[in-house]
Amino acid sequence: MRFWLRRGTALMEYVTDIGALEAIYGEVGSASIHKAAMELTPAYRTWIMASRFCVVSTVGSSGTDGSPRGDNGPVVRVLDNQTLAMPDWRGNNRIDTLRNIVADGRISLMFMVPGCNNAVRVNGVARVTLGQELCQSFEVRGRHPRSVIVIKVGEIYAQCARALLRAEVWSGHEDGSKLPSFGKIPAEQTEGAEGGQTYDDAWAARAAKTMW
Repeated sequence: MRFWLRRGTALMEYVTDIGALEAIYGEVGSASIHKAAMELTPAYRTWIMASRFCVVSTVGSSGTDGSPRGDNGPVVRVLDNQTLAMPDWRGNNRIDTLRNIVADGRISLMFMVPGCNNAVRVNGVARVTLGQELCQSFEVRGRHPRSVIVIKVGEIYAQCARALLRAEVWSGHEDGSKLPSFGKIPAEQTEGAEGGQTYDDAWAARAAKTMW
Protein backbone atom coordinates (compact mmCIF):
# COMPACT_ATOMS: atom_id res chain seq x y z
CA MET A 1 0.00 0.00 0.00
CA ARG A 2 1.23 3.51 -0.81
CA PHE A 3 0.48 6.77 0.94
CA TRP A 4 1.35 10.30 -0.06
CA LEU A 5 3.35 12.18 2.54
CA ARG A 6 1.81 15.47 3.56
CA ARG A 7 5.10 17.24 2.98
CA GLY A 8 7.26 16.54 -0.03
CA THR A 9 6.54 14.57 -3.16
CA ALA A 10 8.09 11.17 -2.42
CA LEU A 11 5.94 8.10 -1.96
CA MET A 12 6.30 6.21 1.32
CA GLU A 13 5.75 2.46 1.28
CA TYR A 14 4.38 0.81 4.42
CA VAL A 15 4.63 -2.80 5.50
CA THR A 16 1.23 -4.50 5.32
CA ASP A 17 2.30 -8.14 5.59
CA ILE A 18 3.36 -9.73 8.89
CA GLY A 19 5.47 -12.34 7.11
CA ALA A 20 7.51 -9.65 5.36
CA LEU A 21 8.09 -7.90 8.68
CA GLU A 22 9.23 -11.10 10.39
CA ALA A 23 11.59 -11.88 7.51
CA ILE A 24 13.38 -8.56 8.07
CA TYR A 25 13.78 -8.94 11.85
CA GLY A 26 14.53 -12.66 12.05
CA GLU A 27 14.22 -15.01 15.01
CA VAL A 28 13.24 -13.88 18.48
CA GLY A 29 15.97 -14.43 21.08
CA SER A 30 15.16 -17.19 23.56
CA ALA A 31 15.72 -14.87 26.53
CA SER A 32 13.04 -12.53 25.16
CA ILE A 33 10.57 -15.40 25.26
CA HIS A 34 11.56 -16.95 28.58
CA LYS A 35 11.48 -13.67 30.52
CA ALA A 36 7.72 -13.41 29.98
CA ALA A 37 5.46 -14.66 32.78
CA MET A 38 1.70 -14.99 33.10
CA GLU A 39 1.65 -13.75 36.70
CA LEU A 40 3.82 -11.84 39.16
CA THR A 41 6.89 -13.84 40.07
CA PRO A 42 8.80 -12.80 43.22
CA ALA A 43 11.32 -10.87 41.08
CA TYR A 44 8.64 -9.04 39.11
CA ARG A 45 6.71 -8.23 42.28
CA THR A 46 9.83 -6.67 43.83
CA TRP A 47 10.45 -4.65 40.69
CA ILE A 48 6.92 -3.29 40.42
CA MET A 49 6.80 -2.41 44.12
CA ALA A 50 9.89 -0.24 43.54
CA SER A 51 8.18 1.67 40.73
CA ARG A 52 6.52 4.97 41.52
CA PHE A 53 5.84 5.83 37.88
CA CYS A 54 4.31 4.08 34.90
CA VAL A 55 2.73 4.87 31.54
CA VAL A 56 -0.77 3.43 31.06
CA SER A 57 -1.93 2.67 27.51
CA THR A 58 -5.57 1.97 26.70
CA VAL A 59 -7.79 1.72 23.63
CA GLY A 60 -11.42 2.70 23.25
CA SER A 61 -14.09 3.59 20.74
CA SER A 62 -12.59 7.03 20.11
CA GLY A 63 -8.97 5.86 19.79
CA THR A 64 -5.94 5.16 21.94
CA ASP A 65 -4.53 6.93 24.98
CA GLY A 66 -1.23 6.98 26.83
CA SER A 67 -1.31 8.41 30.35
CA PRO A 68 1.54 8.96 32.87
CA ARG A 69 0.72 7.78 36.39
CA GLY A 70 2.80 8.48 39.47
CA ASP A 71 2.62 8.28 43.25
CA ASN A 72 4.78 8.97 46.30
CA GLY A 73 5.07 5.22 46.87
CA PRO A 74 4.38 2.21 44.64
CA VAL A 75 2.24 3.39 41.72
CA VAL A 76 0.14 0.20 41.97
CA ARG A 77 -0.83 -2.18 44.76
CA VAL A 78 -0.50 -5.93 44.34
CA LEU A 79 -3.78 -7.61 45.32
CA ASP A 80 -2.58 -11.06 44.32
CA ASN A 81 -0.18 -12.63 41.81
CA GLN A 82 -2.46 -11.78 38.89
CA THR A 83 -4.16 -8.59 40.07
CA LEU A 84 -2.96 -4.99 40.44
CA ALA A 85 -4.87 -1.97 41.73
CA MET A 86 -4.12 1.63 40.71
CA PRO A 87 -5.85 4.58 42.42
CA ASP A 88 -7.05 7.30 40.07
CA TRP A 89 -5.69 10.42 41.75
CA ARG A 90 -6.50 14.00 40.84
CA GLY A 91 -5.96 14.98 37.21
CA ASN A 92 -7.57 17.13 34.55
CA ASN A 93 -10.93 15.29 34.64
CA ARG A 94 -10.73 14.34 30.96
CA ILE A 95 -10.84 10.70 32.18
CA ASP A 96 -9.62 9.43 28.79
CA THR A 97 -8.08 6.33 30.38
CA LEU A 98 -11.20 5.52 32.39
CA ARG A 99 -13.50 6.03 29.39
CA ASN A 100 -11.39 3.64 27.35
CA ILE A 101 -11.32 0.99 30.06
CA VAL A 102 -15.11 1.09 30.41
CA ALA A 103 -15.47 0.74 26.62
CA ASP A 104 -12.62 -1.74 26.03
CA GLY A 105 -10.76 -3.31 28.95
CA ARG A 106 -7.45 -3.95 27.19
CA ILE A 107 -4.56 -2.23 28.97
CA SER A 108 -0.77 -2.05 28.94
CA LEU A 109 1.48 -0.57 31.61
CA MET A 110 5.17 0.30 31.44
CA PHE A 111 6.78 0.61 34.88
CA MET A 112 9.96 2.60 35.41
CA VAL A 113 12.26 3.23 38.36
CA PRO A 114 14.33 6.46 38.45
CA GLY A 115 17.97 5.75 37.70
CA CYS A 116 17.27 2.28 36.29
CA ASN A 117 17.44 1.85 32.51
CA ASN A 118 15.30 -1.28 32.45
CA ALA A 119 11.52 -1.21 32.37
CA VAL A 120 8.83 -3.79 33.14
CA ARG A 121 5.76 -4.14 30.96
CA VAL A 122 2.36 -5.58 31.83
CA ASN A 123 -0.41 -6.44 29.38
CA GLY A 124 -3.83 -7.37 30.66
CA VAL A 125 -7.46 -6.44 31.13
CA ALA A 126 -8.72 -3.66 33.39
CA ARG A 127 -11.94 -2.59 35.05
CA VAL A 128 -12.88 0.58 36.92
CA THR A 129 -14.38 0.23 40.39
CA LEU A 130 -16.02 2.82 42.64
CA GLY A 131 -16.02 0.39 45.56
CA GLN A 132 -15.71 2.46 48.74
CA GLU A 133 -13.69 -0.09 50.69
CA LEU A 134 -10.94 -0.20 48.08
CA CYS A 135 -11.03 3.55 47.39
CA GLN A 136 -10.86 4.35 51.11
CA SER A 137 -7.88 2.02 51.55
CA PHE A 138 -5.74 4.35 49.40
CA GLU A 139 -6.13 7.31 51.77
CA VAL A 140 -3.43 9.97 51.56
CA ARG A 141 -3.63 13.03 53.82
CA GLY A 142 -7.32 12.43 54.39
CA ARG A 143 -8.12 12.19 50.67
CA HIS A 144 -9.20 9.23 48.58
CA PRO A 145 -9.31 8.45 44.86
CA ARG A 146 -12.74 8.67 43.27
CA SER A 147 -12.14 5.35 41.52
CA VAL A 148 -9.59 2.55 41.33
CA ILE A 149 -8.38 0.73 38.22
CA VAL A 150 -8.15 -3.03 38.80
CA ILE A 151 -5.84 -4.81 36.35
CA LYS A 152 -5.84 -8.54 35.69
CA VAL A 153 -2.33 -9.46 34.52
CA GLY A 154 -2.21 -11.42 31.28
CA GLU A 155 1.51 -11.11 30.62
CA ILE A 156 4.46 -9.46 32.35
CA TYR A 157 7.96 -9.11 30.99
CA ALA A 158 11.13 -7.04 31.29
CA GLN A 159 12.20 -4.54 28.65
CA CYS A 160 15.92 -4.26 27.94
CA ALA A 161 17.78 -1.02 28.67
CA ARG A 162 18.69 0.01 25.09
CA ALA A 163 15.93 2.61 24.59
CA LEU A 164 16.55 4.45 27.87
CA LEU A 165 20.32 4.23 27.38
CA ARG A 166 20.07 5.73 23.89
CA ALA A 167 17.87 8.55 25.17
CA GLU A 168 19.98 9.07 28.33
CA VAL A 169 16.69 9.45 30.20
CA TRP A 170 18.23 9.79 33.65
CA SER A 171 21.24 11.89 32.61
CA GLY A 172 19.68 15.20 33.65
CA HIS A 173 21.11 16.97 30.60
CA GLU A 174 17.85 18.57 29.41
CA ASP A 175 16.94 22.12 30.44
CA GLY A 176 13.18 22.28 30.89
CA SER A 177 13.25 26.08 31.02
CA LYS A 178 13.79 26.12 27.24
CA LEU A 179 10.54 24.27 26.55
CA PRO A 180 7.17 25.98 25.95
CA SER A 181 5.31 26.33 29.22
CA PHE A 182 2.04 24.47 29.77
CA GLY A 183 0.35 27.85 29.92
CA LYS A 184 1.59 28.78 26.46
CA ILE A 185 0.22 25.61 24.85
CA PRO A 186 -3.51 26.26 25.54
CA ALA A 187 -2.95 29.98 24.89
CA GLU A 188 -1.80 29.13 21.36
CA GLN A 189 -4.82 26.90 20.79
CA THR A 190 -7.35 29.46 22.04
CA GLU A 191 -5.75 32.72 20.87
CA GLY A 192 -5.03 33.68 24.46
CA ALA A 193 -8.46 32.88 25.89
CA GLU A 194 -7.06 30.01 28.02
CA GLY A 195 -3.74 29.43 29.73
CA GLY A 196 -1.00 32.02 29.42
CA GLN A 197 1.31 33.48 32.05
CA THR A 198 -1.46 33.66 34.67
CA TYR A 199 -1.93 29.89 34.36
CA ASP A 200 1.82 29.28 34.73
CA ASP A 201 2.16 31.58 37.73
CA ALA A 202 -0.69 29.86 39.60
CA TRP A 203 0.22 26.29 38.69
CA ALA A 204 2.69 25.42 41.47
CA ALA A 205 0.35 26.50 44.27
CA ARG A 206 -2.65 24.82 42.64
CA ALA A 207 -0.76 21.56 42.14
CA ALA A 208 0.38 21.53 45.78
CA LYS A 209 -3.24 21.70 46.94
CA THR A 210 -4.64 19.16 44.46
CA MET A 211 -1.96 16.46 44.28
CA TRP A 212 -4.35 13.88 45.82
